[in-house]
Amino acid sequence: MIGVIAFIFVFGVVTGVHEFGHFYTAKKAGVRVREFSIGMGWKLFQTSRGDTTYTIRLLPIGAYVRMAGNAEMDDHPVRPGMSAVVVVADGVVQRINLSDKVELVGGQAIIIDSIDLVDDLHIAGYLADDDTNLVRWPVDHDAHVIEEDGTELIIAPRDTHFESAKLWQRALINFAGPFMNFVFAVLLFIGLAFAIPGVTTTTLDTVQKNAPAYQAGLRSGDTIKKIDGTTVKTWQGMQDTIQALPGKTVTVTYERQGQTFKKQVHVKTVKSGATKIGQIGVTSKLTKSIGARVQYGFATTGQAFTQLFRAIKALIAAPSLNQLGGPVSIYKTTETVSTFGFLALLSFMAWLSVNLGLMNLFPIPVLDGGKLALNAVEAIIRRPISEKVQTGVTLIGVALVLMLMVAVTWNDIMRYFIN
Repeated sequence: MIGVIAFIFVFGVVTGVHEFGHFYTAKKAGVRVREFSIGMGWKLFQTSRGDTTYTIRLLPIGAYVRMAGNAEMDDHPVRPGMSAVVVVADGVVQRINLSDKVELVGGQAIIIDSIDLVDDLHIAGYLADDDTNLVRWPVDHDAHVIEEDGTELIIAPRDTHFESAKLWQRALINFAGPFMNFVFAVLLFIGLAFAIPGVTTTTLDTVQKNAPAYQAGLRSGDTIKKIDGTTVKTWQGMQDTIQALPGKTVTVTYERQGQTFKKQVHVKTVKSGATKIGQIGVTSKLTKSIGARVQYGFATTGQAFTQLFRAIKALIAAPSLNQLGGPVSIYKTTETVSTFGFLALLSFMAWLSVNLGLMNLFPIPVLDGGKLALNAVEAIIRRPISEKVQTGVTLIGVALVLMLMVAVTWNDIMRYFIN
């Protein structure tokens, strides 16, 4: 049960932060965000503020923003032939109700004959008690529609559409989701740095006797500057470099009492599970300084980004479903991490946030990176890409992502529950 709660918490927060990036920049660009939802499926709760309806839905598997326009989920449910109840004030329609779950005081029941909530802003139809006279009303620019499930949303005139924003604004909206994931990871890692006794530095605390570093002449208090000529910025970065070189001899550049030295260190090979890693027998001196803790947040996020990017490059070079993980894999990992405590869970959340941000930047249609690629094409050709082309490209992307998700999910199920 704890694993389920942890998964809902981690996945919900990370996706919610991502969608908040789109939400905030869209609002600033004048794009109407009609709904901000946590969860999918049936609506459990809703409240409206300004132009946006905030909802909580049954399935806690993510979040989404519903923007005005064709680029997002904007298939309006009001169509000719439907029954509706309209509330008219001063000859202008303010609310249109399609739901039998909601009653509107002062509403008039009609059978819709024609409706335009994008350009002309009107609704026409026959009153329920008079099917001979066609009545027509203008619709207010900020009118609301109550959908069949009871969700009340503001309408989306064309001037509020995503497509009506300038190109640079649309690109910024698309990029804002991944960007917020990276910002969130930085903040989480900074918070974690303040929650622990201290953060690591590249200065040595202990050097094990007879270990490779000790034999080469390194001692406590030495500050590592470079490994094989590459500047060492963080302890974790140095550790990753050493672990990737078992059995190799490296040149370590270090500083002692203001003087710089170089030593050849033979990296010891140590087994870690089924893999072999390198070690030189040193530990890091911790610091409690505020600056170091803040730097730790940025450095750890950068390191997570680099490691994930390398993993993706390796995956492209040698594709394997076992190197990918879907919701099932995320759940199992979250379940395991949650047993180590809340701080471990927050650390995993930060890594997952970087992962989500990076994956969304891939130039695959339907992902943010694919949308940014279309923005780039539009900038190059200096004209809008046709709706038909955008729809076709998006459908291809959806098909590819769905096929990959099905394959990854099935592989996860086989790996964790069957094999």
